[in-house]
Amino acid sequence: MFASENENDCNAVRRLVPADATAYRALMLDAYATHPSAFTTTVEERSGLPVEWWEERLGSDANEASVVYGAFDEAGVLVGAAGLSFEARQRARHKATLFGMAVAASARRAGFGRRLVLALLAHARATERLRLVQLTVTEGNSTAQALYERCGFQVFGVEPLAIAVEGALLAKVHMWCDLKALPA
Repeated sequence: MFASENENDCNAVRRLVPADATAYRALMLDAYATHPSAFTTTVEERSGLPVEWWEERLGSDANEASVVYGAFDEAGVLVGAAGLSFEARQRARHKATLFGMAVAASARRAGFGRRLVLALLAHARATERLRLVQLTVTEGNSTAQALYERCGFQVFGVEPLAIAVEGALLAKVHMWCDLKALPA
């Protein structure tokens, strides 16, 4: 379904590049459609975007505003993705935000989510100016929240009425991870 073009991707987590855009797009559109309450973005907002938008999102310039990592199963199929966006404003450049975490239903409970989060945290730690990574998770998504907590994130607040999904207003749990507090 989401085949990788690189045979070395079997059971790997790596930064996605523009050549991965078609597989990444398919994975994310499926995630937006299947789990609408988990994302602020909707399938309708992203499905009409050209593949060039997705390629640009996966740009490989070291000065990009974000990076996206992908997880590949033993067959080299893209089964998960998550990104890290970097704050550009001078007074907030020490922060990054984890976004767009998705793992295909067929690959859940196999450790791909954990490996993605840890890869993003490693990328963040290697970025000298960063001190913390933050994220939001929809209140009630206890599986995702527990994963983030196991990776070192802590809750620091809840935003009520954060997103509107199918007529319901849902809260977002805000979490953060101090990169200096993580084990080496």
